[in-house]
Amino acid sequence: MLGHDGRHPAARAHPADRATHLLNAMNTSATPSIVSWHAHIYFESSTRDAAWALRERILAEIGERLDMGRFHERPVGPHPQWSYQVAFAPAQLGTIIEWLTLHRGHLDVFFHPNTGDALADHRDRAAWLGHSYPLNLLALGAPI
Repeated sequence: MLGHDGRHPAARAHPADRATHLLNAMNTSATPSIVSWHAHIYFESSTRDAAWALRERILAEIGERLDMGRFHERPVGPHPQWSYQVAFAPAQLGTIIEWLTLHRGHLDVFFHPNTGDALADHRDRAAWLGHSYPLNLLALGAPI
């Protein structure tokens, strides 16, 4: 129903209320829960030693807050670069991002949540420190 000014009531609402209304309308499915986070530290042959040194420093300084994954000197899964994984609880996200931001040097870091939808987590919910790289999303079941 249009008001006396010819506008729909939602159009007369405060801009923040209109934004909330639009976001609520866009979110028609349940919001997933984040179970954990992964940070993948990317490297190549020329940065291998720096990546190993960062790994050792992570373990020494904040290792009690995370689980360290294997050191892959080849692309694995959707990751196009050599990498290793750092897994951690959602409550540690701020601490881990801050620490890696200050200590990663020239290494690139790919972050993603784990919600049970690996494709969306890697494609739609991810962030980078440093350079970003196209992922091999076919490895996660993306359509061709």
